[in-house]
Amino acid sequence: MLNYILIVHLLGATIWTGGHLILALVILPKALSSRDIDVLLQFEQHFEKVGMPALAVQIITGLWMSYRLIPDISAWFTFDNDLSILISLKLLLLLATVIVALHARFRVIPTLSANTLNAFSINIILVTLLSVSFVVVGTLFRTGFS
Repeated sequence: MLNYILIVHLLGATIWTGGHLILALVILPKALSSRDIDVLLQFEQHFEKVGMPALAVQIITGLWMSYRLIPDISAWFTFDNDLSILISLKLLLLLATVIVALHARFRVIPTLSANTLNAFSINIILVTLLSVSFVVVGTLFRTGFS
């Protein structure tokens, strides 16, 4: 059962991280060079339909796998073994992602214009770096720290 959960988790990660890499490496440079915010908003509108469910799947399956690995939730935060460190790192990355997303949704996007495009760019780059960090930390569950 854990293998199927992992597969679904990885599919969600593929969508979430891949979408943000496309946004940061393809869509964002076009928007910055043309100062066209509509390109970004169109991508966000379409990506949100698959990206947000993919993130939800990652959260659900990630918590499920964490619970299967360490059933005592308080032990997730002990930092006394590799698994608790990795679970804590994943949760910290999730918290950072939520903070950046809320900042973008309530502070940056409502005032988005060609003049504020650079602020939105920072949010895009941060979320992309966080999503790649999720993948890197996720691989450490299988490969370890060494």
